[in-house]
Amino acid sequence: MKKLCVGHIMAGPVGTNCYYIFREGADHCIFIDPADNGRYLFEEVKARGLEISAILLTHAHFDHISGGDELKALSGAKIYCPEDDKEMAASPEANASLMFTGMPSVVRPDVYVKDGDVLNFGENGLSLSCSVIATPGHTPGSVCYYFKEDKLLISGDTLFEGSVGRTDLPGGSGAALSRSIREKLSPLPDDTSVLPGHGGFTTIGDERLGNPFFV
Repeated sequence: MKKLCVGHIMAGPVGTNCYYIFREGADHCIFIDPADNGRYLFEEVKARGLEISAILLTHAHFDHISGGDELKALSGAKIYCPEDDKEMAASPEANASLMFTGMPSVVRPDVYVKDGDVLNFGENGLSLSCSVIATPGHTPGSVCYYFKEDKLLISGDTLFEGSVGRTDLPGGSGAALSRSIREKLSPLPDDTSVLPGHGGFTTIGDERLGNPFFV
């Protein structure tokens, strides 16, 4: 299997990590967490010779969805959203866009995902497959996308380098987040690369050793 490639764009008012993932030599990718300005994100990916086949959301807070509808319109790609964040995706109050920016932001997903789903993107040379790991706590529907064969976890705002996502916004739960870390992420192999929604990249092994929230 060809090498997995990950592109990174930081976007939005709070420096969200957006990722586009593809196989070496492919001309299509999947895009994760369109934080803001869908046209900018589209042009950045297009400039790298790639077309977007799917748009995946780790959760439905404003800083991970605000560019979603525009990116969808420009690319023609479907938006995949956690099932338990369906209401948040449609509510500027729940997704905190009004609270933080004063401007309402929503996203209109095409597909809702849940724990244990396996997403296969095999067309256009992508050859990508990932599992949906439900990790509620930061939001009710927060998920991570786990590319097992490639030892890669897209952790959204569940797990950060040396920390975890906040739980004081609507729908957040510290107890649920702790349970998600303990039951869903702690069992993953140490050499799993972790790409979070904010901050630096890390590994499960490094978090096991140095993250006080990782139990």
